[in-house]
Amino acid sequence: MMAQPLRPPSAGRVVAYLGLLLLGAVTGVAGALVQPAWFPGGLLLALAAEAGLVLAAARVMGSRAGGVTVAAGWMIVVVLLTASRPEGDFLFAAGAGSYLFLLGGIGVAVICATLGGGRKPDGDPARLGK
Repeated sequence: MMAQPLRPPSAGRVVAYLGLLLLGAVTGVAGALVQPAWFPGGLLLALAAEAGLVLAAARVMGSRAGGVTVAAGWMIVVVLLTASRPEGDFLFAAGAGSYLFLLGGIGVAVICATLGGGRKPDGDPARLGK
């Protein structure tokens, strides 16, 4: 099964990945709002929600691509929220909590997307060479 030629994903799978991208973005916005409100509990809650969502997406989709999609949605939104607007408004203050959320969230996303279940060959659980 691992040596099959690549084929385009089905329409349902594309919709699922777009939904996961949107869910990652919503989690990033929610985490950005929660983490300064209840520091340090809000920070831990936001990072735990991101980690759980990335791992669950990888497991549900059956590949690391699900986790990477959620992580990408989270990172895009959080990086866009760090930019200041022309009016001078910004969402993140220059404090330790904001930097921990940004850098810790990126680290959590990378770790969880890497740990997410990849494709495994079917068959006997013994070594494949025997």
